[in-house]
Amino acid sequence: MRMLRIALTSLKARQVSLLGAFLALALGVAMTAVMLLGLASAVGAPGGEDLVSLVAALGTAGGVSAFVSAFVVASTYSYAVAQRRRELGLLRLAGATRAQVRRVVLAEALLLGAAASATGCVLGRLGAPALLRWLSGVGMARPGFALVPAAWPLPTAFATGLLVALAGVAVAARRAGRVGPLDALRAADLDSGVLTAGRLLTGLGLLLTAAVLAGAALAGDPADLLHRKTYTTQPMWLISAAGLLSPLLAPPLVRLLGRALPGRFTGYAGRLVPANASAALRRTGAVAAPVLVSVALTGSLAGALDTVAAARAAEASARTAADLVVVPAPGSGDGPLLAALRAVPGVTALSPTAPTVLGLVEPDGVTVRSEARATDPAGLAALARLPLLAGSTAGLDDRSLVLPAEWGHRTVGEPVPVVRADGSRTTLRVAAVLRDGVGDNGLYVTAANAPGARVDRVEVRLGPAARVADVRAAALPYGAGVLTRAEWLAAGTPARTAWLRMALVLGLALVYTGIALANTLLMATADRRRELALLRLAGATRAQVVRLVTAESVLVTAVGAVLGCVVAAVQLGSLRAALAVLHAPAPLVLPWRPVAAVTAGALLVAAACAAPAAAWALRSRPVTAAAR
Repeated sequence: MRMLRIALTSLKARQVSLLGAFLALALGVAMTAVMLLGLASAVGAPGGEDLVSLVAALGTAGGVSAFVSAFVVASTYSYAVAQRRRELGLLRLAGATRAQVRRVVLAEALLLGAAASATGCVLGRLGAPALLRWLSGVGMARPGFALVPAAWPLPTAFATGLLVALAGVAVAARRAGRVGPLDALRAADLDSGVLTAGRLLTGLGLLLTAAVLAGAALAGDPADLLHRKTYTTQPMWLISAAGLLSPLLAPPLVRLLGRALPGRFTGYAGRLVPANASAALRRTGAVAAPVLVSVALTGSLAGALDTVAAARAAEASARTAADLVVVPAPGSGDGPLLAALRAVPGVTALSPTAPTVLGLVEPDGVTVRSEARATDPAGLAALARLPLLAGSTAGLDDRSLVLPAEWGHRTVGEPVPVVRADGSRTTLRVAAVLRDGVGDNGLYVTAANAPGARVDRVEVRLGPAARVADVRAAALPYGAGVLTRAEWLAAGTPARTAWLRMALVLGLALVYTGIALANTLLMATADRRRELALLRLAGATRAQVVRLVTAESVLVTAVGAVLGCVVAAVQLGSLRAALAVLHAPAPLVLPWRPVAAVTAGALLVAAACAAPAAAWALRSRPVTAAAR
């Protein structure tokens, strides 16, 4: 009880300085609660398969939100405890044991965490309807998509916030309790022993884990690295490792970037800025953490999205010899249209295909449903340039199918039990096996095994004497559209849907990290009153001190951005390696625009918050502030 009373008294006395940690946790819990409430509503809403994509997107967004909030909150809370080393040292001098100091710090974290988590749950419940309205407005959810009552989202968000708060201070509390009283007082203003053996080993272990996961995927299933869930979660290992190893990585980056300071900082200020950032590694890590996670996730997700989309487009372009693609009008019959196209002078080949669903029966009896294409064997052989591992597309008939190697049937002639779209069952033999790729290799069957399928595209190859205008004229009476191959490939790229999903996953997280960066800068600068007062007493003007603090904040923010870019580069490198293993086109797609936008926003926030915070910290007379 005595330690609890001390914890309550300490919280009351340090309300302003602890406000930053409170806000970081409350907003993090609110973000997680919003995503969990949206996920629960999507799971509980009627609709079945049409909500599968939304559930997956919300689940991914919830995971990213929880990770970002945990990463930022742990860094902020750890720094908040490090700011109190002088106070904790006085407790030790007053007779408190190491265990009692740890209990005080953990009790404060429990009380503050409970209050912040409860506040975050309230904010999340108030903000969730806005998310659902946005999902309906952009077409990711049905009109009228609303909250569905569920008991688990808010308690889960509350418990997550509490655990993150306790985890964020646990290591710092143990470190504070371990230091002797006199050592704590002497080192109160110095960041010594930041990179402990445990922190170093944990960071290296996370790096090794990321390398092992990527290597195992490249050796076993390279296509898995191209899945949205994988390239969303994989960077988290690297981000966590970079955060833990920041005391090792930050000093050389600070020195390197410090050389790029403007000319006005070439004197003593030019030496003080990088020196301060290198000496106060806990403050540097706390400020860089939100920037690191935001830049790394933005670069990884935007780069992966563009890389995979470009690879799929290049792959699709290489797999067809068609010059034009005719898209029939919905509900129209394809027989007259095909006859009209065949009658166009100079048309040398047609390949009509239709979408269908085919279920492959696994050896254990489980049926796995997949998208397939019903095609004309002659047209497929004439126009398709499929990556064959075995067999030939010319062998496709009503008693066979063409399938990718990922299904495990790699022997030509092997029987495969299937379930057609109408539920009827049959056994087809393997006519050809396709190499796995990044696009829609899919399954190919004839129209006899695709009951109810309607042709949705006709690939057309033109001879030297053919004219596109003649093809358009032939298709016009049937309401069909005629696209060039480039136009069809561009129309088939789901850019809007993919970017909307990324906006869902990253949107709130980026807003949160921006607020967390501002919050950490204000908290860190407010705690430097004595240090800034000493600079004033040494002869620096108020404007010089403000410029110095602003330059240091911008420098540390740039360090976080560089670390985030390194993480994104490593992640995108693993994607390129996966594309190379799959023998798929691997275009170099660098997400300069989103990364530059996030970095510029972070630098702007750093400058806009550090300058007024430094001016506020200098409001007292230097002699008075230095004596505190």
